[in-house]
Amino acid sequence: MFPPGRGRTHAVLRSVWDQLCSVWRDLLGRTPLRSHDEETPIAAGLHIALVFNGGSGGSPAARELTEALEAYGAKVATHPFDELEQIDLGRAQRIVVAAGDGGVGPCAELAERAGIPLALIPSGTANDFAGFLEVPDDREAAVRLAVDPEAHTRTVDLCRAGDRPFLNAAACGMSVAASENATPLKETLGATAYAVGAIQASVSEEACTYRVVVDGETVFDGPAWQVIVSGTGAFGAGSRIEPASEDDGQLDVTVLDDGPRSALPLRAWGLKRGGLTEQDGVLSFRGRTVDVHGAERWNVDGEQVDEESPCAFTLDGRIDVVAP
Repeated sequence: MFPPGRGRTHAVLRSVWDQLCSVWRDLLGRTPLRSHDEETPIAAGLHIALVFNGGSGGSPAARELTEALEAYGAKVATHPFDELEQIDLGRAQRIVVAAGDGGVGPCAELAERAGIPLALIPSGTANDFAGFLEVPDDREAAVRLAVDPEAHTRTVDLCRAGDRPFLNAAACGMSVAASENATPLKETLGATAYAVGAIQASVSEEACTYRVVVDGETVFDGPAWQVIVSGTGAFGAGSRIEPASEDDGQLDVTVLDDGPRSALPLRAWGLKRGGLTEQDGVLSFRGRTVDVHGAERWNVDGEQVDEESPCAFTLDGRIDVVAP
């Protein structure tokens, strides 16, 4: 029992609080994530370094995203992606990156150096890495996951193509042309642009000659449609190289030899549905170091990159990534 008058006061205050929460939800379209006592925001005191890439296809406004994270109690320092090398992480306990696949690798390198977890707000066109980890596409759900201090993490190998860090895959040959074809179509077609670009490349491109060296041994020397070096193996708007693993300390190499052009749709089907490496004319190798001779243009996690031949691929540590 409340003392005289206190129960009524408590009820009034509770009613006012409920109305304020209702207004909050209406204005911001979200319900604050709180701990079980419904008093303390779940991320209270969590220091976050938010890296924001305004150039990504689906990237939200930096201020909007900062406020979304702060609504759960996090202390947020926001940094533009193009100033990544100058970032002072200060007291940051977690890096949250709002970028497409091409921006995640450099942020993963920053997280690895700092020894803190990386969290994702999918903000690109394909978001292959986020999809691989099953990070929600829904912006609010991704924010909730990113700020949850008790969220599960997965360990992922950090790979490097020359000096460039990456997580998913790097490919030369037809994949480069497919990505270049897709670029002007992304705004209109979204992730479907990659499929259209691949179809165009399969008609117009020719096989090239490559030499692939794995752990010091030449494993392939001849013409091929493309060579793919994989970390997670997530590749091209929902496709995946199997059996690549994200945390086995190995790079997976897939070579599509210069079989008939008519077989390329079958290769694309294997990428999308699985079983690519089981097809005739597809060669697979594994190792800790890979050198590819004959290619100077690469598609690295969706970004077009120029690298001198031979391009050296190595492993460069591991990171913990927040995942469901």
